[in-house]
Amino acid sequence: MCGRYVSPDDAAIEREFNLVRAEWQFPASYNVAPTDDVPVVRLSKEGERTGSRMHWGLIPYWAKGIPPKFSTINATIEKLSEAASWRGPWSRGQRCILPATGFYEWQLLADGKSKQPHYITLNDQDIFGFAALWDSSKRDDGTRIYSCTIVTMPANTLMTEIHNVKHRMPAILAKEDRDTWLTAQPEDAFKLLRQYPDTHMVATPVSKRVNTPKNNDADLIAPAMVA
Repeated sequence: MCGRYVSPDDAAIEREFNLVRAEWQFPASYNVAPTDDVPVVRLSKEGERTGSRMHWGLIPYWAKGIPPKFSTINATIEKLSEAASWRGPWSRGQRCILPATGFYEWQLLADGKSKQPHYITLNDQDIFGFAALWDSSKRDDGTRIYSCTIVTMPANTLMTEIHNVKHRMPAILAKEDRDTWLTAQPEDAFKLLRQYPDTHMVATPVSKRVNTPKNNDADLIAPAMVA
């Protein structure tokens, strides 16, 4: 799964994803949390890459703008075409990319109670993209809320060791697959959802300060001494 991550600032995202236009201005965030407004890369109606901000936690179009009572920050790969919350955006091709420089995952320690947070980065992409879906839902007052969810899948070897309870990981796109993810038919886009090679992933123990979403500074990703 993916429940907390680090996002670059607007300028870095625009450079990395060659955005034609973007509806945002924001600094880097070192502790992006569920329900935050997050930067999203998707296609405009004209078929060009564009950037916007969306609520993290998908609100289906039929929900009248009201967030579901269950968590929708992650969409499981196994139910993309079946689950009520995912099948609409999946079938309509409402796919997007959430830019990141890394994400956090918690490892259950030997005592069976305490957890050690790790910061996960890639050694072949300084800025990468989570495969994601987006949707638009109309409130009773006529306004619309745009929201998104990160696709998750079974963990690779490294992530199985770190996320050692549920054994899940976010779907991370290879750099060369970004355009296809945004433009392809669902059956072709699905083929891009592969476990990222653990040889290209680096897990670093970090401070438990990251456990608190209000903490948001560069010290969160600094290596921590682990007893």
